[in-house]
Amino acid sequence: MAENTQHPGVAVVTGAAGGMGQFIVRQLHAEGNKVYLADIDIDKAADLAAELSPDGSTARAIHLDVAKRQSFVDALAEITAAWGTPTILVNNAAVTKAADLMTLDEVEFNRILSINVDSIFFGCQVIGAAMAEQGYGRIINMASLAGQNGGTATGGHYAASKGAILTTTKVFARELAGKGVTVNAISPGPHDLPIVHQTVPAEKLDSVIAGIPVQRLGNPAFIAKTVSLLADEDAAFVTGACWDINGGLYVR
Repeated sequence: MAENTQHPGVAVVTGAAGGMGQFIVRQLHAEGNKVYLADIDIDKAADLAAELSPDGSTARAIHLDVAKRQSFVDALAEITAAWGTPTILVNNAAVTKAADLMTLDEVEFNRILSINVDSIFFGCQVIGAAMAEQGYGRIINMASLAGQNGGTATGGHYAASKGAILTTTKVFARELAGKGVTVNAISPGPHDLPIVHQTVPAEKLDSVIAGIPVQRLGNPAFIAKTVSLLADEDAAFVTGACWDINGGLYVR
């Protein structure tokens, strides 16, 4: 992959405390960016931030409930007061759930949609507006293969939410393109992460891997590098795109 040419910026990563979020945080921080680790699990986010920056000068944790617009407004105010307007936003927070499609109830359906879609929409709206005002920003939304092929191991509510993320990415890409802000999505297939091992029973994992054309799970560290590439200053000509990283499970 081409060498990242980005100058150090201020990055905000939602769902930063675990899973894919940790890989993204570590990558952006290693490149010299200041990183705010936004998560509803503030204690876990604070532990990782302290590991990366014991004095809090380059990594800090912040509480963020991604299902609430006001939480984004409050977080942005705190971040801006400390380090200025963010230059990078990675909307990574999501809930992955399996469920029986035909008995999925209204409460659970709406809960997953609220967390997974509202987080992207309000992140792009609130922080994207601040980026537009400063004339520069890079937003990367984490979608999923499930939003493209209807899902396999995950529930219909999860697949529907991830499909909505792809459309939301296009909506904000059009809105912000002329203001120096790019908005892109990444759609991972199955990766070697705890959530995959939790969602797919151990006895079925081998058959899942056998069904992937490249015969392996994805490496989350590569997703983090892809986030970094899309966050690069030189990525100004990429917006409204979805980068597929799925081992050949979905080709177009």
